[in-house]
Amino acid sequence: QVQLVESGGGLVQAGGSLRLSCVYSGISSSYTMGWFRQAPGKEREFVAGRQSMWRTGSLSNTAYGDSVKGRFTISRDTARNTLYLQMNSLKPEDTAVYYCAADRSGRLTSRDHDYDYWGQGTQVTVSS
Repeated sequence: QVQLVESGGGLVQAGGSLRLSCVYSGISSSYTMGWFRQAPGKEREFVAGRQSMWRTGSLSNTAYGDSVKGRFTISRDTARNTLYLQMNSLKPEDTAVYYCAADRSGRLTSRDHDYDYWGQGTQVTVSS
């Protein structure tokens, strides 16, 4: 049974940092994993993705949404079955519910409909 559980969200001031965690089970090491977010009244947005080195044969490939490049870092600890999102220099516009997701195909994709499994989300609120 696949399960993804996010944690680490909260309230932070602009310029601050947070680290989100996603503990998962039933997910193969070959799956691509990613983070998405959705703000009230807006469409779900790709934040970051990490392709497994099982697919690439070398270092994992990563991708980031334009709005978070240089500020957010995605990482994965397969020994702990945990995906992370380190968020630095947070801005009020980063306020959203953040979701962890997994793609069985192993592609590095930013399209939410390519991801097969989703967590329940964790709220991040950045105050100005």
